[in-house]
Amino acid sequence: MLDTKDKKLLILLQNDAKKTTKQLANELDLSVTAVFERIKKLEKHQVIRKYVALLNTEKIQKNFIVLCHVKLVQHKKEYISQFEREITQFPEVLECFHVSGDHDYILKICVRDIQEYREFMVGKLTNLQHIASTQSSFMIKEVKNSTVIEP
Repeated sequence: MLDTKDKKLLILLQNDAKKTTKQLANELDLSVTAVFERIKKLEKHQVIRKYVALLNTEKIQKNFIVLCHVKLVQHKKEYISQFEREITQFPEVLECFHVSGDHDYILKICVRDIQEYREFMVGKLTNLQHIASTQSSFMIKEVKNSTVIEP
């Protein structure tokens, strides 16, 4: 489905989605119309899901990142469904993965500091039903953070 021009276009857009179709056309050696049509096709087929602004967490004072491992009391379908429905309501949770292994979920949580994390844990996360245990790891240093996926 994707040819080499589509793949290069996707990489260019992931690196800077604000580039104009003219800039993209120059880099791809295509016409502006061809680039525009390719982008529309990629959006239509949901290869491109959406466009976002990535924020500098330090500038907005939300650079305390926590990976929280969650274990449910049982793997009942209703417990899983309820947890997944409820966890998506918390803006502090940036990502939630249902995983294999010793824990059932890994949450990526972004807050201001340890105090705000404590408030999140006490006021929100531990109020959810069916949680058996949690284990938190705090980010010391961000070594790599990329949103670019090689098509």
